[in-house]
Amino acid sequence: SEAVTAEVLEYDLTSEQYAFGVDKDQPELLAEVNAFVQKIKTEGTLDEICDRYFGDGEPVAVESAKEDSSKDQLLVATNAEFAPFEYMEGDKYYGIDMEIAALLADELGKELVIVNMDFDSVCLNVGQHKSDIAMAGLTVNEEREEHVTFSESYYEASQRLIVPSNDEVFAECASADDVLAKLAELTDKTKIGVQNGTTGYFFVAGDADWGFDGLPATCVTYKNGSLAVQDMLNGNIDYVIIDAAPAACITEAINELQ
Repeated sequence: SEAVTAEVLEYDLTSEQYAFGVDKDQPELLAEVNAFVQKIKTEGTLDEICDRYFGDGEPVAVESAKEDSSKDQLLVATNAEFAPFEYMEGDKYYGIDMEIAALLADELGKELVIVNMDFDSVCLNVGQHKSDIAMAGLTVNEEREEHVTFSESYYEASQRLIVPSNDEVFAECASADDVLAKLAELTDKTKIGVQNGTTGYFFVAGDADWGFDGLPATCVTYKNGSLAVQDMLNGNIDYVIIDAAPAACITEAINELQ
């Protein structure tokens, strides 16, 4: 029999904006970041970076300096387990956010320091003034605005459902509404995997601040999306919900191994 692979359903279940989370005590940095976002959008630099990950371009490695309080540094908090926005190969960072971070540090004349941590901690870290800015595929929402001030948005994102290739439940779905209707019919016997602290988590578990009612399925949390998809293919959970771009990256990487 054919190996079961992971398939991303091509329907956007949500619509959200990604932005960078700036230290609330650094309004001048926020102004600089907003001007920079505007500049890379207008000049086409942002499109070029995205093309390196979604098109046929070649991703550029980004190196992090060691933290040193005697130097003029830009400390960027991230969770490098969220390709194509941030991920690692060896000791080098790659991803849309990381390339933007490198350009931003150059623009500001600062040395870039990337501080890698669990996704849950990223906004908190900036809120505690340990890092200057959070760049981690962050969806703008009120809960996170308690810790950071969001920049202008630089990317439109959405949540997508990942299913095993032999799944029949969503086979007839022809729209996002069809998928949402099927999701609403699930029971707690169905397990949906998510990356902890992400929009997908709040979408499945339900959260008033996010405006999500939640799903009747059981929400199972993972440190990253890859572990969730692997567990789905191993038969331990039924589905995975995560942001569209990481969903595509994760399924492609994992299916090559099946």
